[in-house]
Amino acid sequence: MIRFLDLQKVTARHAEEYHQAVRQVVDSGWYLLGEQTRAFESAYASYIGTRHCIGVGNGLDALTLIFRAYREMGLLSEGDEVLVPANTFIASVLAITENGLRPVFVEPSVETLELDDMLLEQHLTPRTRSLLLVHLYGRNAWTERIADFCSRHDLLLVEDNAQAHGCKVTKYQSTKVTKYQSNEVTKYQSNKLTGSLGHAAGHSFYPGKNLGAMGDCGAVTTDDDRLAEVIRALGNYGSSEKYVFDYVGRNSRMDELQAAVLRVKLRHLDDDNARRQQIGRRYEQEIRNPLVRLPLPMADGENVYHLSPIFSKERDRLRQYLAEHGVETLIHYPIPPHKQACYREWNHLSLPVAEQLSREELSLPMSPVLTDDEVSEVVRLVNEFFQSNKVTK
Repeated sequence: MIRFLDLQKVTARHAEEYHQAVRQVVDSGWYLLGEQTRAFESAYASYIGTRHCIGVGNGLDALTLIFRAYREMGLLSEGDEVLVPANTFIASVLAITENGLRPVFVEPSVETLELDDMLLEQHLTPRTRSLLLVHLYGRNAWTERIADFCSRHDLLLVEDNAQAHGCKVTKYQSTKVTKYQSNEVTKYQSNKLTGSLGHAAGHSFYPGKNLGAMGDCGAVTTDDDRLAEVIRALGNYGSSEKYVFDYVGRNSRMDELQAAVLRVKLRHLDDDNARRQQIGRRYEQEIRNPLVRLPLPMADGENVYHLSPIFSKERDRLRQYLAEHGVETLIHYPIPPHKQACYREWNHLSLPVAEQLSREELSLPMSPVLTDDEVSEVVRLVNEFFQSNKVTK
């Protein structure tokens, strides 16, 4: 069996480091809001390239707390509109609606799978206040056109970096700093990381992520001092001082065990991403089937291959064929957010590109522990599928 993601093998490579880190926390007697969390926040902020990192309970909370903090700061109000890609995971949309904001779905590009920046102007209204940029599948979604659009219209640019830890923008050019940005940024930078491109970013450390914990937790990164202060208080019951509550907050905190594990994993992230990139490039170069489409390859470093999606009108039969030959695959995501039962008010929308991607997407095995032979077998099976007697053209 070729597993989609074998977390036991992933963990086994550095098991002794994890055991040592966990033992240190257990022996310390301090399990929340301690030295491990502070150390990880400092290390991750430095890695991403921001002034602040605030550990929270999970990736959804990270995004939700960003929008909630902007409401507390008076920069967003109920009913304001947030542009968001139509093909994202539902957590991106939940964070918007939970704060009384209105998602405006923007179609993705069928080639890049990311938000189509050519469509932004047509979705702009007097209530547009923010753009939630999702680096889906581990691919950089930032473009100069998006940055310019947000700058010209004074929009808050929030990143959903749940799937793109360590993803680079190989040629970053900042535009005019918007009125919301408290710190100037360098105009030209190379290899700037996603999670540092906008006003704030939410990160998920769900176990299956490129940088995954051994439980649920997440983080917010930002250069905005005031935003960081408000988010840290909101995630701690609304308190910045014990028993003094400035906000109606919630309990959303990274615990010491997860922080200790993440400190170990962060040291190996770039090597793991490099292996993912080797595998992803092999899929792109070696899969050759007229009925299978791969997304447009990205520049070096701009895809950390959290997932490696392919697309086919024969998706379901291809998935069955691979399963019969011992290859595990997943679908990301079979129902787009605007067609979910929880958002019935948007079920009538027609977003054909997002809907096509949801019908045709299949995620191939992707992890840093896949062997070259396993990758070769996946490629062989995908290439041979339509020549088998399972499907006729």
